[in-house]
Amino acid sequence: MRLFHGPRSSRNQDKGFCYRYFKWILWFSISFYFFSSFLITRHKPTSSISRTTVSQNKASRALIEEPFNKTHGKWPLNGMKVYVYELPSKFNSDWLANERCSSHLFAAEVAIHRALLSSDIRTFEPWEADFFFVPVYVSCNFSTVNGFPAIGHARSLISAAIDLVSLQLPFWNRSRGADHVFVASHDFGSCFHTLEDVAIADGVPKFLKNSIVLQTFGVKYEHPCQDVEHEVIPPYISPESVRSTLEESPLTSRRDIFAFFRGKMELNPKNVSGRFYSKKVRTEIWRRYGGDRRFYLRRQRFAGYQSEIVRSKFCLCPLGWSPWSPRLVESVALGCVPVIIADGIRLPFPAAVPWADISLTVAEGAVETLGEVLEHVAATNLTAIQRNLWDPAVRRALLFNVPTLVGDATWRVLGSLSMRLGRSHRRSMASTQ
Repeated sequence: MRLFHGPRSSRNQDKGFCYRYFKWILWFSISFYFFSSFLITRHKPTSSISRTTVSQNKASRALIEEPFNKTHGKWPLNGMKVYVYELPSKFNSDWLANERCSSHLFAAEVAIHRALLSSDIRTFEPWEADFFFVPVYVSCNFSTVNGFPAIGHARSLISAAIDLVSLQLPFWNRSRGADHVFVASHDFGSCFHTLEDVAIADGVPKFLKNSIVLQTFGVKYEHPCQDVEHEVIPPYISPESVRSTLEESPLTSRRDIFAFFRGKMELNPKNVSGRFYSKKVRTEIWRRYGGDRRFYLRRQRFAGYQSEIVRSKFCLCPLGWSPWSPRLVESVALGCVPVIIADGIRLPFPAAVPWADISLTVAEGAVETLGEVLEHVAATNLTAIQRNLWDPAVRRALLFNVPTLVGDATWRVLGSLSMRLGRSHRRSMASTQ
């Protein structure tokens, strides 16, 4: 029922009109505010090495970015931020025309770069960065003769990248490169040579001496090729290949191969240097155990060799030109006990990977005892070693995933950088103010 009351009804209509007008004004104001905010936050500063495109606004992205990856939990990195230089394509992406560049044993340089590009710790504002990552791929120049990576161009390529960033931006010069990070994922790391005597003679290039190098090479004694601030990282093994192999043959499948090795085992020094590969260790392995039915030794290449690793109880990991080997990662990832034959090797991420509990070590000069050692372990504590080895966290720590997963190899690298925040120019300046 409607009740109309002459003059009072007119007053009510006036109030209704004012009320509707006020609601319209309020709705318009709120809509305009959110639309303006949307336009502002949609803008992202472009990353470039051009001086004209680097904003001096130090707080813009820090206020809108979460300090952790929501899909993988909190990052214990003390709020660390990393700026990734966008270099001309000749320094990195051009090399990816060869598919091997992103999948071979030296491909950590590609994997770390890719992971950083999608990481929550990346900042587009160099003024708020703690570290600066310089993405130069030096291991993708594959020889047309033998297919192996040729790194003779590495020093000049990195030097050119440093010249570029130091001429166009102030960040290298202000710290003399102390907060800049490089990857050297090949034989003797930052010495950039395959043969140890040449690597030692060349040493670490002067232009890298003050920086941080992530390198696969590491030993427990003094060595010129680790005369730089560095972190030992694992060689690259494709996480996809590991997952595919384990889908076909789970870790707990029957392991019918007692001791396995597939790789280069010379009988004579055939390389151009006139010396034996692997300091003759692999030659001795072949000579002593090539006819031993307990040992599955093969000198030929085989693309499906991971299917052999996952069938094996022990996987031999002798040194090559340098102490480290991709077999270390493949053995761990596929549940085969690594037998490390490389005197003085320093292994990656010892805080996360309990190497003493998941592997065996045999001295280079004690290859003749190898059969006896393996038989003893098989008869006593092999099951305990395998239990430790098959922990998924151990496997994850040695694999580079994109995007990064908590606990994986890139995550460990970032954790090691967060322990070096004393090298951050930004933080050192903040502490003195």
